[in-house]
Amino acid sequence: MECSTNPRGSSVKTGGCTDTIFDIQRKRKQEENCIAKKEEREQVLKSLNECKAELNKKIKEVEDLYLSFDFFLKREGAHQAIEKAERERKERLQNEAEIKRLKEEYAELMGRKQELEHQLQGHAVYQDFMERVVKMTKFEDVQQLTGQLESLLHFRDQLYQRDSEAQEQANQQRRTLLTLQDQHHLLRLHKNNQLSQLQTELEKKCSKALTWERKWNHIQETAAKKTLLLGQIKMATLNLYEMTGENVEGEEGVDMNDTEKQLDKVKLFIQDHDDIVKQHQTPTQRHNNGPKRREQKRDKPKKSTTPNCKKD
Repeated sequence: MECSTNPRGSSVKTGGCTDTIFDIQRKRKQEENCIAKKEEREQVLKSLNECKAELNKKIKEVEDLYLSFDFFLKREGAHQAIEKAERERKERLQNEAEIKRLKEEYAELMGRKQELEHQLQGHAVYQDFMERVVKMTKFEDVQQLTGQLESLLHFRDQLYQRDSEAQEQANQQRRTLLTLQDQHHLLRLHKNNQLSQLQTELEKKCSKALTWERKWNHIQETAAKKTLLLGQIKMATLNLYEMTGENVEGEEGVDMNDTEKQLDKVKLFIQDHDDIVKQHQTPTQRHNNGPKRREQKRDKPKKSTTPNCKKD
């Protein structure tokens, strides 16, 4: 719609345009409100569609669950039926086996009954015999006679058991005796071996004792010889000392047991007399005596050891 610009009708037309603008604005607002409501309703519709889809999904799940539960119930019922049939079959087999066992046991008992009846018929002779024996004895009935016989059999069993125990004890003691004899024999052999060893050691000790005794006797004999030789040396020294003219006792004399001093005195005496002889010899005699003395010293036997004379 266009607005006219005619000056004469400007006021009227201006008012109409204003109304038209307001109408347009109002319609635009209404349109915007409608669009907003439309969008809001579309959102609500979308939400409702989503809820519907979710509900349909849940319904589907519930239906599937129901179907699976129904199938489970059917399968469980079939399984229970199978178990029941298997249980009934086992019970039937057990009952059949029990019936078979009872029949066999019944047949065995009947056979045992017939056997006992046969034995009873065979033992009837003994019953008659026992009754005749009771009449010949002081017993009143067969039971008293049977009790007496059972007592005698019981005593016989006790005596037999005692005899067996005594025989077993005797055998045990016999085995113990044999064991002790073997141990005694082994101990005797061991002691004989020890005695032989001790005798051998005793012989060795006796042999060693004889050897040491001979050595001791030899030592004593040697000591006696050396003592005798020492006494002879002392006596010879004392004789030489007395031949020098010295006194044996007194203040200037030498003790008769002091052999060393006596030898020293004899040595001094010989040296003094040798000097005196040299002084009185002529030169010719000295010259002749020199080679003779050297020959005498050369021909004189040398002693291996010189006796060591000590004071007593």
